[in-house]
Amino acid sequence: MTAPDAAEAPRATGRLAPSPTGLLHLGHARSFLLAWWHARARGGRVLMRLEDLDGPRVRPGMSDAALRDLEWLGLDWDGAPLLQSTGRERFAAAVARLGAAGLTYPCTCTRGDLRAAMSAPQQGDQEPRYPGTCRGRFATLEAAAAATGREPGLRLRVPEGPIALVDGFVGPFCHDVAAEVGDFLVCRRDGTPAYQLAVVVDDAATGVTEVVRGADLLPSTPRQWLLQRALGLPSPAWFHVPLVVDAAGRRLAKRADDLGLATLRAGGTDPRAIVAWAARSARIPGVQAGDRVTAADCVARFSMAAVPHAPVRLDPVTVAALAGARR
Repeated sequence: MTAPDAAEAPRATGRLAPSPTGLLHLGHARSFLLAWWHARARGGRVLMRLEDLDGPRVRPGMSDAALRDLEWLGLDWDGAPLLQSTGRERFAAAVARLGAAGLTYPCTCTRGDLRAAMSAPQQGDQEPRYPGTCRGRFATLEAAAAATGREPGLRLRVPEGPIALVDGFVGPFCHDVAAEVGDFLVCRRDGTPAYQLAVVVDDAATGVTEVVRGADLLPSTPRQWLLQRALGLPSPAWFHVPLVVDAAGRRLAKRADDLGLATLRAGGTDPRAIVAWAARSARIPGVQAGDRVTAADCVARFSMAAVPHAPVRLDPVTVAALAGARR
């Protein structure tokens, strides 16, 4: 059998997927620049998806603000932005396929129930493991609602055992989803598709072949892989890049207004200074301290292999220098 022509190989397709739950900050800027550079450096496409499914946390105007911030940085994308909330039919079809295959079950547990079931307090951002309370408890969604008076969600039956995957940046890694997370939600009790399902369905529907995102999302990858296998969907190549942290080594939060792109933009910061800072942190050749470059200037020189594996620390001196960089 002969290998397919290079011309027939699928074109690299990445995506930018901000969540409109708050303003973007310098950490987001770096991650989105890396994703954009990685695709564009290989002649690939970049899609824009606004992940607006988390209704209670989505803030008015944040979608437009995210698009303005990324355009201000010099990023572009192919085609119109996709609002994830417009994909309800796609998500419902995926949920129905999982149910028809016997891979899901109704769950009426609330967050309070899960907290009460936890045998030990969780540390930091660690997600509590679902103890399987509702597995095998109800035959149908209707039976679950009738028995408890609560609208049920749906959980995926997670197979036991570790999952070994290879990340394009981190390298080989292993997670035991059953032991660490347990059966996870694919549809919430209010009928909203869960993040893991929505991401998998939309990546496949739009032809995404690579996902560059922050290292904090690495634990999501085995869950998404399980859903891809269950739905017969392809897996993209994953690249989980180091986070930007504050001077104390903490992950940046969306409430860090002094690091917010909208705040810096309104204050007159030159976006080329931010791009140059991100380029230096990624070891793009030829970008020195004090330089100002556009995102497009760096495309031809970018290599994911050159990006350091350590988190990027933002000290007050660097923040002040970026904030004070005027055109």
